[in-house]
Amino acid sequence: MAGQRPILVVDDDEIFRRILAEQLKEGGDFDVSEAASLKEAQSCFDVKDVRYDAVLLDVTLPDGDGRDFCSELRKKGHKMPVIMLTGSDEEKDVIRGLDAGANDYIAKPFRPAELMARLRAQLRIFENSEDVVFEIGPYIFRPSQKQLIDQAANRRIHLTEKETAILKFLYRSGKQPVVRQVLLNEVWGYNAGVTTHTLETHIYRLRQKIEQDPSTHAHLLITEGGGYRLNIEP
Repeated sequence: MAGQRPILVVDDDEIFRRILAEQLKEGGDFDVSEAASLKEAQSCFDVKDVRYDAVLLDVTLPDGDGRDFCSELRKKGHKMPVIMLTGSDEEKDVIRGLDAGANDYIAKPFRPAELMARLRAQLRIFENSEDVVFEIGPYIFRPSQKQLIDQAANRRIHLTEKETAILKFLYRSGKQPVVRQVLLNEVWGYNAGVTTHTLETHIYRLRQKIEQDPSTHAHLLITEGGGYRLNIEP
């Protein structure tokens, strides 16, 4: 099971916001934070080391226009998908929202299944973009470039496609260990010709690249629960 994706929902309608948050939490795929105003939303972003994989942002808020907030997020370098929520689907409003940097625009009332489909589509696009960045221990992980960057040591670690896929899936799994067969299926697919020995070989090579002392106990890529887990903050 993949790790929960942090999502921020910004809407001043408390009942609507809570219902939407509960719908997003169903299935355990998303970890939802809530804000009732632009000020609260900004406070969420001001938390040290906070990360949101997507923002669901109402247009009309008590202290301003959500489109202006979206524009400010983009100016500050935030690249995550932003989906605007609004009571109007007029063309001029849609265009203004997209011009502000929104990735999608959905009019209320909407079907929850449609919002979930659009959200997942935007997350898939973002995950494969040049902009997505993860932090793994001392490294900045850029999956699209197949690289780990150790800024303190001023070095880059080049990864293979499979090593990148392994790290990405383990990162999404959070603190939950992933058993070998699940990880094997996720990275190689249901290929009868691939065994767990293949996975173990890739794990060994990956540890040689990322562990400070791969000859001793692993600190980042841990063997646990019949599989593996990333210790993101060792």
